Amino acid sequence: MGKIKQYMPFSIRILVFLLFIVSGLAKMDPIWAFEKQIVDLNLASWDTAYYLTRLIIASELALGIAILQNHYIKRIVIPTTILLLAIFCVHLSIEMFKHGAMNGNCGCFGQWLPMTPLEAFLKNIVTIGLLLYLYKHVSEKEKGENRFANLLVMYLGSALFMFMFFEKTPQNENTEQPIKHDNIEMPKIIEESEEPTNSNKKDSLSPVSKSTIDSKSINKIEEIKKEIEKQPKKTKSAFANYTFTTGGNKPVNIDEGKQILCMFVPGCDHCREAAKELKKLSKDKNFPNVSILFMDEEPELIPEFFKETQINFPYQVIGVIEFWNKLGNDYNTPGVLYLWNGNVLKLYDGTEANKFDPNGLKKIVDEKYK
Repeated sequence: MGKIKQYMPFSIRILVFLLFIVSGLAKMDPIWAFEKQIVDLNLASWDTAYYLTRLIIASELALGIAILQNHYIKRIVIPTTILLLAIFCVHLSIEMFKHGAMNGNCGCFGQWLPMTPLEAFLKNIVTIGLLLYLYKHVSEKEKGENRFANLLVMYLGSALFMFMFFEKTPQNENTEQPIKHDNIEMPKIIEESEEPTNSNKKDSLSPVSKSTIDSKSINKIEEIKKEIEKQPKKTKSAFANYTFTTGGNKPVNIDEGKQILCMFVPGCDHCREAAKELKKLSKDKNFPNVSILFMDEEPELIPEFFKETQINFPYQVIGVIEFWNKLGNDYNTPGVLYLWNGNVLKLYDGTEANKFDPNGLKKIVDEKYK
């Protein structure tokens, strides 16, 4: 028992050191994911998230290192570490209240080790308990021997490392404001036997003299008119200016007729699975064209993406911030959008409740519009 008590403070120090160092390193891989989390929480814009994320990670690295030494260990290091964990606990409590205790990834260990808000909350409470125990059983330097400069060097060194090795995520000058897909409406089902009635609509075809054409031509024109009436009004989407090409494919007009637009990350396994499902759906000749917007994150993996999924969809690569502004900061990858004449009628995103559903998409695409 005596040996356990003797080695307990040192063991706690090593454990806290590893927790904070691993947490900081995980948030760097990739750092844009942590930036997006900060933006999603409305703590910063994409511009200011560059500074805030790096300062937060620097704090974790510095505190992890500082817990191993004795300068101001009781007056600054342990209280600051407990305060930081308490702030995280408050944030996690709010997230659990809003979205549920077991929903989502808190981001404590980035993409390395996904944790639910409840798991992260309990982890922080246990860590705070260990730090309180450490506070009672550790000694700091004698009065006059503590050097605040030592702590300052640790933090400044960590911050310098972050800003030197992690450049600002590039943002195109013409990047629009984040899109909110709040106007997404599902088309209503019209049975094949039904005919839409809309006598007040203006004819979209030029008047034709019935005396100059036969009855078959008239019937054909009437059918075309009815099909046009069943379509949503043409509009310019947020993706209209992109040119999607690959191999010998012709450029795709994403706002023309029915289209499927995918928002993928080259190294994302879930994105690759969604691409494979879309390949199966695309074997149906009546299924809309599929195009891809790739995030400019490890673009060298795009050939591997196409090789693994065996797809040949047209694509374009855009910057990280532009990608999230187009998909919407509140959404996640893989993103699959169904557009009709530029109108977004369905959006799948992420890997949870709203994740891509190939059967659901096929049903929606086959529905008529009213």
